[in-house]
Formats: sequence, C-alpha cells, structure tokens
Amino acid sequence: MHEQYRSIHDDPMFADLERQRGAYSWLLTVVVLLAYFSFILAVAFAPEWLARPIRAGSSISWGIPIGLLIIVLSFLLTGLYVHRANGSFDPIIRRLLEKHHRGAPDGSR
Repeated sequence: MHEQYRSIHDDPMFADLERQRGAYSWLLTVVVLLAYFSFILAVAFAPEWLARPIRAGSSISWGIPIGLLIIVLSFLLTGLYVHRANGSFDPIIRRLLEKHHRGAPDGSR
C-alpha cells in the first residue's frame, strides 16, 4: 500500500493538482484576510466613518452592513472553493486513483 501512495505522490498530475489547489486556496485566503484586516483597520483608524448612520435618523451605522458583507464574502468564497474542488480538483483525484489503482499488483486500494 505504501508503494501506491508513493507512486501517486510522484505522479506529475498529482504535483500539478497540488500546485493548482494550493494557489487557489492561497488566493481565496488572501482575499478573506484583506477584507477582514481592512475592516479592522477601518475600525482602528476611521471609527467615525463606520459609525455614521446609513441615512439620516437611522440607528444602523455603515459598520453593520460592511461587517455583514465581509461575513457573506467568506461564505461565498467557501462556496466558490467547493464548486472549483468538485468541478476541477475531484475529477483529477479520481483519475489519479483509477490510474494508480489499476497499477496495484493485488488490486487493493
């Protein structure tokens, strides 16, 4: 079994998959971190801007919808990753497993 894992790890298709998955994960991570840290910096350095009501007489300040948008952004980016993983990464993983399962001498997984 250990040889099967080694053969998958050494496969160029696996290296390409790991590169693609890693780059995509880091891209989405940077987007989320930028959004969160931008909000934190706005709280720290421009609290008066976030505290302004969204319209005259409103008790809701701009900070509330912006904070909610950041949370929604996190959910959307998670969905985007799952969509890409299911559509692009999983088929590559299936091909890798089929390719290396066929190559297993005793037909084990």
